[in-house]
Amino acid sequence: MSTVIDSESSAPAEEAPIQSFLVTFIIRRYDPEVDAEPRWVDYDVEMYPTERVLDALHKIKWEQDGSLTFRRSCAHGICGSDAMRINGRNRLACKTLIKDLDISKPIYVEAIKGLPLEKDLVVDMDPFLDAYKAVQPFLVANSKPPAGKERLQSPEDRARFDDTTKCILCAACTSSCPVFWTDGQYFGPAAIVNAHRFIFDSRDDAADVRLDILNDKEGVWRCRTTFNCTEACPRGIQVTRAIAEVKQAVLRGGR
Repeated sequence: MSTVIDSESSAPAEEAPIQSFLVTFIIRRYDPEVDAEPRWVDYDVEMYPTERVLDALHKIKWEQDGSLTFRRSCAHGICGSDAMRINGRNRLACKTLIKDLDISKPIYVEAIKGLPLEKDLVVDMDPFLDAYKAVQPFLVANSKPPAGKERLQSPEDRARFDDTTKCILCAACTSSCPVFWTDGQYFGPAAIVNAHRFIFDSRDDAADVRLDILNDKEGVWRCRTTFNCTEACPRGIQVTRAIAEVKQAVLRGGR
């Protein structure tokens, strides 16, 4: 007995095309050569749900206003250069999808807080990087490894500081911290995270130096454990926990 196949009924249904929609972005603009104070400017942009806020900024700059200024490099959440406040939260523009935001309302975009504003969405990163450099974020080894050998470390020892190796220096955690906003001398979460990475590295011999640096009125004791930093981190680092572990190491007098 033969079987008749209806080619029309067996053909897969055509997928409906993805719909685009108009999204309003309200961006806090500032040109030091023109503006006495920052000002909010709105832009309407045709977007697809899977596009990102960074895509919207590109469309605005390339198609509507070439003077819009922001930082970006890899556009894939690795370089950390496009950290900004999106709807009041610190995020990476390259990792924030339009579909994850409420597009029934305008999307507000502004520079991260606590660092000097240079232009539009660009801040001066020097204070942030100065704090980072001050904690000596590099391996200090007083002894030489065996000839022709590398410095060995067990998986357990490596796991001790694995979380804090993920930092990309985007400043999202530090610029989300209320203490950092009000106290320009505080080292900030990112610097402490990077100190943690070497304090608990079994191959390093300068843990006591870094603990002494952070055992300061502007060091770990300025942290108020608000968890803003942990929430803001685009890499998922448990920043508040890392700061607490450094505090405990200070009290113990070593790792």
